[in-house]
Amino acid sequence: MRSGSEIRSRGSVKIHPTAIVDPDAELGEGVEVGPYAIITGTVKIGDGSRVGPRVTIEGHTTLGEENEIFTGAVIGSPTQDKKYDGGTSYLKIGDRNKIREYATINPGTKDGTETVIGNDNLLMAYAHVAHDSIIHNHTILANNATLAGHVTVEDRAIIGGLSAVHQFVRIGQLAIIGGCSKVVQDVPPYMMADGHPARTYGVNTVGLDRANIPAEEKVLLKKAFRIIFKSQFGVKKAISEIEEKLGSSPALRVLVEFLKNSDRGICR
Repeated sequence: MRSGSEIRSRGSVKIHPTAIVDPDAELGEGVEVGPYAIITGTVKIGDGSRVGPRVTIEGHTTLGEENEIFTGAVIGSPTQDKKYDGGTSYLKIGDRNKIREYATINPGTKDGTETVIGNDNLLMAYAHVAHDSIIHNHTILANNATLAGHVTVEDRAIIGGLSAVHQFVRIGQLAIIGGCSKVVQDVPPYMMADGHPARTYGVNTVGLDRANIPAEEKVLLKKAFRIIFKSQFGVKKAISEIEEKLGSSPALRVLVEFLKNSDRGICR
């Protein structure tokens, strides 16, 4: 970013002279807007955020504090959903997210709906988050990862590069999806999934270690994996076997609750 007299200022806000910023946009303290960026609509950007070169932020978009948006990302452009009829929908992004080059994020489709992204997430280059999706906290979408509409990604999940997640699919917390996967059903918490279509093939032990999950929880999750994926049980029977034979623990409660609320079924 250029310095000195060439930078336009709004108090502590620094705006490159080639940037276009709607006068109605609300920019917090210390926000920086890079060359050729475009900010239009009822956009709100929190303190300390940085908007890189050629970024576009539009619509009814709210970003929290200390977000970094890199070259060419397009944030808040209207949904690609063919059902969109021009209503007012929203995009809400939390704090300390890194949105890398040319990533795209859409708001909700129907009037009053929203896409929501939490805190401390990393969306790598060319990642796409479609309408009405919900991303929790500390997740990673690797390069070219694609979420269809109404996808939910829970805390600390990782989606590998060039993977596509079907609409209405849920990715459980601390799950990891291998690169180039086609995900058409829910991926349970703490599990690894991969393939075309994706299947669940083990417990995400590396992720569990990084999250400091206790050793006894890891043992229980591996036993639960065998019950769910290595037996001939249906999901309901697997749940009852887990509850009867393994009892209850914080991780098992999360896993069982996820299974009970899976509408699309799980990657078996």
